[in-house]
Amino acid sequence: MQSADLSSSTAPAPAPAQAAYSRFFQRLHRRYAEELALLPPGPPTRASMEAALAVLMARGPGGAAGLGVALRILRQIVMERLIVLDCDGQAPLEQITGAVTALAELALDRACQQVRADLDERHGAPQGPGGRSVPLWIVGMGKLGARELNVSSDIDLIYVYEHDGETAGQPDGRGKLSHHEYFARAVKAIYGLIGDTTEHGFVFRVDLALRPHGNSGPPAVSLQALEEYLQVQGREWERFAWLKSRVVAPLESVKGPEVLGLRAAVLPFVFRRYLDYSVFDALRGLHRQIRGHAMQRSAGRPERANDVKLSRGGIREIEFTVQLLQVVRGGQFPELRCRPTLEALQRLARAGLMPQETAAQLAAAYVFLRRVEHRIQYLDDQQTHVLPTRDDDLGWIAQTLGMDTCAFLHQLDAHREFVAQEFDTLLGGAGKKQCNGGGCGGPRAQGDAAPELDSLLEQLSGNFQERVAQWRTHPRVLALRDEARARLLRLVQRTAQWLREGSVSEQAAVRLVDWLEPLLRRESYLALLLERPFVHERLLHLLGAARWPARYLLQHPGVIDELAGEALLAERFVAPDFEHELELRRTALRSTGEDDDENLLDLLRRAHHAEVFRTLARDVEGRMSVEQVADDLSLLADSVLRVTAKWCWERLKTRHREVPQFAIIGYGKLGGKELGYGSDLDIVFVFDDDDERAPEIYSAYVRKLINWLTVKTGEGDLFEIDTALRPNGNSGLLVTSFTAYADYQQQRGSNTAWTWEHQAMTRARFVLGSEDLRARFDAVREAVITAPRDAALLRAEITAMRERVRAAHPVRGEGFDVKHSPGGMVDAEFAVQYLVLSQSGVHPELIGNVGNIALLQRAEAGGLLPVGVGRAAADAYRELRRVQHRARLNEDTAPTPLDQVRTQRDAVLALWAAVFG
Repeated sequence: MQSADLSSSTAPAPAPAQAAYSRFFQRLHRRYAEELALLPPGPPTRASMEAALAVLMARGPGGAAGLGVALRILRQIVMERLIVLDCDGQAPLEQITGAVTALAELALDRACQQVRADLDERHGAPQGPGGRSVPLWIVGMGKLGARELNVSSDIDLIYVYEHDGETAGQPDGRGKLSHHEYFARAVKAIYGLIGDTTEHGFVFRVDLALRPHGNSGPPAVSLQALEEYLQVQGREWERFAWLKSRVVAPLESVKGPEVLGLRAAVLPFVFRRYLDYSVFDALRGLHRQIRGHAMQRSAGRPERANDVKLSRGGIREIEFTVQLLQVVRGGQFPELRCRPTLEALQRLARAGLMPQETAAQLAAAYVFLRRVEHRIQYLDDQQTHVLPTRDDDLGWIAQTLGMDTCAFLHQLDAHREFVAQEFDTLLGGAGKKQCNGGGCGGPRAQGDAAPELDSLLEQLSGNFQERVAQWRTHPRVLALRDEARARLLRLVQRTAQWLREGSVSEQAAVRLVDWLEPLLRRESYLALLLERPFVHERLLHLLGAARWPARYLLQHPGVIDELAGEALLAERFVAPDFEHELELRRTALRSTGEDDDENLLDLLRRAHHAEVFRTLARDVEGRMSVEQVADDLSLLADSVLRVTAKWCWERLKTRHREVPQFAIIGYGKLGGKELGYGSDLDIVFVFDDDDERAPEIYSAYVRKLINWLTVKTGEGDLFEIDTALRPNGNSGLLVTSFTAYADYQQQRGSNTAWTWEHQAMTRARFVLGSEDLRARFDAVREAVITAPRDAALLRAEITAMRERVRAAHPVRGEGFDVKHSPGGMVDAEFAVQYLVLSQSGVHPELIGNVGNIALLQRAEAGGLLPVGVGRAAADAYRELRRVQHRARLNEDTAPTPLDQVRTQRDAVLALWAAVFG
């Protein structure tokens, strides 16, 4: 057995059938046959490459010269291994790109260490505050930053050092350099070790053109200089470059906390706080330059037109598609902030910005094109992306992909055509379809130059013309940049066209002007509406439907992008999805060290406002009933309370257990699941914890929770919180032990609840907390509302309370107040509360908190109301809610004409008479 094993282990490996065709592979075997065995079997890893490098270094002269030779030979043997793994082993793409990236990180790490040791010996270490050594960060951009390097990639680098100053110098004071000069020398020396071509080739071609000020800028910049450049001079296309940036070396800096300062400078430059569609034009310009350059290179050389990276439908267009959507939305949706293209595609699909099928097809095209790119480069180790013209080379590429040449070319064309169509759609190519995922721009109606204001006014009429004419002297309009002013006037021109066609109302057009004026400084909203005509059209329809949507959009303009989703009007709120997305966003913020209180507060507010706006859009479009709107808004409030309570507890410094023994009880509209837009939350906080510190801990927790829910940030607030229904009202404790709460409600002891508090209990609902507490609360609620009561005394107390409420809300003027007038909603609610408190002991069907409409129907079915009275009152209550809802949407505070609701009023009065006599 031993001899057989030995024989097997020493037998020559079979020649790789496909890899051997590569001329690069053949050269490597002729030149480095002995060194190839330094890598163990399998894919190269950082560890295996370090071990091989150590052996190569031991053979050489040492120092920088030995490192340069060793790194170059290491690169050659890694490439040989990758050709075999890829062409014969069909290795996954990420295995190949990951190995090349690991090689670059190792090379840069060792080169940086060597160069800094040499410079420190001659000039002393660069000194920062407190005398500590100043780090140099090597920032990998593009494919290096995303760990996607191809087998013949340039590496795009930017060198950043933390502080300006000077080096320590020699002990005798000589040799000092400014940090500017020190790090410039370091960059030059690192390039010599990595990028110079010697008899062993190079390790990587190095490109520094992405640094601030490009090739005219200093080779290394201080962190302060970089931050100032990005804030003042950073261009739109540079945001795409910095999107994939990552500190790749030296290794000790990659893991160090100091890089957070660099991240803090880059993130707000790449990802703007508000939705930013101005990048569409920047990307169009950049793409035109790339395609123009590709056309120039292929002029007179048609074979060069078949470039799998830069030609139409190539790798670059996939990358641009992904990066554009990330840059536009990543400021508000941190889960989109990732570097690798394939991962970003998945995240875009999960976020609903791209159909899942589209993301899958783009991913398949990306993997296919990258594998083709590698095979092109395996042929001769040339940095090219152009398909070879030799038939045998083309056939070899096809064969390594498991197909013949015709099938290969057919699949290549299919992938590229799909990519090109999606990319043209995204940038608004004429005649292209609009995508379904809410991520594309759609056709743009802006081919002609924007009109001047005076000539535009001639195309308008009526109130719309009068309103726009005010812009002649409006300071914000006059202060706009030419580009933004042109966008604004194009939007008015398009609106006027739709107004003439009758597809939008004049009221909507005027409200659009009212909405735009306060937002003119945020030019990205102009870009959004211009880039997405269907969003512009939906916005006008929404503004024309009611006044309240216009106010909400003005308070929270960022929600306008929700109009882009095709599923907006078809779907309903789904609590688990909402909470899952919030956790994804918090995780993304945590990964970049941004999960502080301020960012989490803004995250909660943006998510809540977006969901409210989605419900609002469905509502005004007539896709939801009043009851469905209330259900969804109530479910949303429950979700926000759950998420906020969880996050607050995790961030509470005094918490004494992983899961709080705590509950929130909802009353009023929250308890009855009848929330409207802008409703307060009536809630009571209770705890059930024997720890002696519990009262103090839960008091601090509730104060933090209320603050998180109510504090106004730049994104607005969440809810107004009313805790007046807690035991003893506003004079009572903010959070109560559950035992004390139960005693108070169940009339145990000297301090007990009033009848009006028991009325409130009929609509109370357990919102969050443990299942044990839920069961105990349900038992207390049932005991309270089913307790024996003197019916006459209860009737007198409830009618007296009704009179007090009516006196506090007098009806002024003619007409009918659907809530407070006799025969209004409050009368129906008080009647239901009386029936529940007086009859649920013998009619258990009234115990459930199922809403006034269902309870009225149950009361009639149980013989507690005359036949027809309960159902008529239920129908009346439903209609009065609808009338109230519409009036609030239109911000109409005038009483309703009685003729419109006479039938409903009479039905509620009949209910009142049947219940109270």
